[in-house]
Amino acid sequence: MIRTILIAILVLLVNVGNAQTKIEWSPEVELGIANFKSEQTEINSDLESNFVQTGAYMNFNYQMSSYEFMFTKNFNSKVSTEFVESAAVISAVDSTTADFMVDFVQYNFDLTELYARKFRKEIYEEKGAFSSSDFFLPIFEKYQKELTSENARVSKLTELGKKSELLKSERQRVLKEIEILSDYCKSCKPPKSKKKRN
Repeated sequence: MIRTILIAILVLLVNVGNAQTKIEWSPEVELGIANFKSEQTEINSDLESNFVQTGAYMNFNYQMSSYEFMFTKNFNSKVSTEFVESAAVISAVDSTTADFMVDFVQYNFDLTELYARKFRKEIYEEKGAFSSSDFFLPIFEKYQKELTSENARVSKLTELGKKSELLKSERQRVLKEIEILSDYCKSCKPPKSKKKRN
């Protein structure tokens, strides 16, 4: 009995520990340097260059029978935008640079959610009763490519967040686009399309 309780507590602690390594996107989440929990994260004036690894990603994961898949139209809840603290790295020569980089990663986290919403919207619109179970793959790849390209553009434009006013402007644009796609948040139910009248 005691052994069973100890195992249950251990499993619970492991699950709580794992849960803390991922942060799911929400409008309230603001990242800080404390969220960069990789062992590679450091602020050190002896560094030769700065480095950032964002730790944010878009994930699509569903498990269902063929029958369930056939009759499922809304996959919003199956698409997540997550920030993995243990994969996020900031290596900066000083704390000012680190702060700029944190702001850039926050932008990247928001940008990832924007593309998750674009993905949710398109699979909602494209999914039919007889769609194959991998119909989403080219759509996912398309948005991953666009996300990478846009992230690279803003990274270069803002010098990884150093040009803070430019970064703020880019982030505001992304947040507005997220709001426009408000029907495609993870917990949202998209509106039913109106049937055309003859």
